Amino acid sequence: MTSGDWSDSENDAVVATYFAMLSDELSGRAYHKAANNRALQEQTGRSRRSIEFKMCNVSAVFRGFGLPIVAGYQPRFNFQMSLAEAASKWLARHPEWEMTLHQPSPRYVAEPVPLFVGTAPTLKNSPPPDEMEQMQHIARHFDVAGRDARNRDLGRAGEERVLQHERTILQQHDRADLARRVRWVSAEDGDGAGYDIASFTPDGEDRLIEVKTTNGWERTPFYISRNELAVAEERREHWCLFRRYEFARTPKAFELRPPLAAHVSLTATAFQASFQ
Repeated sequence: MTSGDWSDSENDAVVATYFAMLSDELSGRAYHKAANNRALQEQTGRSRRSIEFKMCNVSAVFRGFGLPIVAGYQPRFNFQMSLAEAASKWLARHPEWEMTLHQPSPRYVAEPVPLFVGTAPTLKNSPPPDEMEQMQHIARHFDVAGRDARNRDLGRAGEERVLQHERTILQQHDRADLARRVRWVSAEDGDGAGYDIASFTPDGEDRLIEVKTTNGWERTPFYISRNELAVAEERREHWCLFRRYEFARTPKAFELRPPLAAHVSLTATAFQASFQ
């Protein structure tokens, strides 16, 4: 059996197999991990156990990339950066893969089920520092937040689901009058308002919702604009950030309220250049 560091071609092979299994899993198609393992054994000369361990390394890489992971392959860290490079190359060769996870749906859905909104991540459930560092390094190096932001189908699907959620909650509180007034601001007026959904509390107070959606886990980084931060500060009693994660599988959510610096680290990623 082959031993030592995995070559680029071996990393490419295991990443391609992982993507194939993940695609089948997300689509509800049957697949066989054992058969895929045997095929990789023949292709790479690696042992069954070595391949199983490597698949768990791929799960850790995918978590850093803000992608879903294959069930049963719990993330194992301390992987080589070449494995992340292999995942990045696969995504670059298959740009349609993420785009097709979220096909546009009808704008209005009859009686959708309300979303479960859980607790935001805190230091209490933070991963070990070395694991966080690896995931943050991948997120920075491959601009994971930017990839989510550029995936317009993902963003629209997340906003649409929150729109339905807000209307459903108001209807359940016998506020059909307010439910009819909930607006998808970013779709109707554009992105300049500093929030995506204009909704209400059951008491009739304004509720301005900025939606950020990812296929990754709860700690996947996201972009927030200077304008969104300004509106969050100006309308802090009414503004909230609605974070949707693991969207391609079983979507989960939590809310963050201003000041955002109390919840997340805000890092400047660009500078405006003006001529003097």
